[in-house]
Amino acid sequence: MFSGIVEEAARVVKVTRNGGNIDITVNCSFTDELRIDQSVAHNGVCLTVVTLPGDGTYTVTAIQETLDRSNLGDMREGSLVNLERSMMMNGRLDGHIVQGHVDCTAVCESVEEMDGSRYYKFRYTVTPDLVAKGYMTVEKGSVTVNGVSLTVCDSERDSFRVAIIPYTHEHTNFKEIAPGTRVNLEFDIIGKYLARLAELKG
Repeated sequence: MFSGIVEEAARVVKVTRNGGNIDITVNCSFTDELRIDQSVAHNGVCLTVVTLPGDGTYTVTAIQETLDRSNLGDMREGSLVNLERSMMMNGRLDGHIVQGHVDCTAVCESVEEMDGSRYYKFRYTVTPDLVAKGYMTVEKGSVTVNGVSLTVCDSERDSFRVAIIPYTHEHTNFKEIAPGTRVNLEFDIIGKYLARLAELKG
């Protein structure tokens, strides 16, 4: 479980195709604190550390299901990826409850500068089936974009905007998001449970 508070935006140093999977090797400042089998969120996707060669890098594997639902298949050497280790239960929950299970991707439609901050608009594909599962946003609700816990503004049927403060812009890969960029979305788990409850009640 995660909080959506990115620890570091780090560079991918290698991407290797392994059958239908890809191995992603990352260099980050806390590599020496990791261990094999530990969970780390990459752009909001929970992945397991599989190798620690001792050179300041670690490797995780993304399977085809993950590649189908996320933007990790777009990763290349030099890509900037948002990282967060799993949440410690003895601390404050500064973001919101994030599972690290990406629901779908969205595409950035616009970036608007506004008095020092930036508004990003994202659009995603909506079907009745997805709405029934709670894959939606609500005004002032929570959404995770590339692993970043954010508050929704201008929630529409298939789009929403988020406001990014300068600190978040500088310390995450939002600084590389532009119109046309594909991002990962994880919708609020509370909304998913409510949608499921409504479905079971008929």
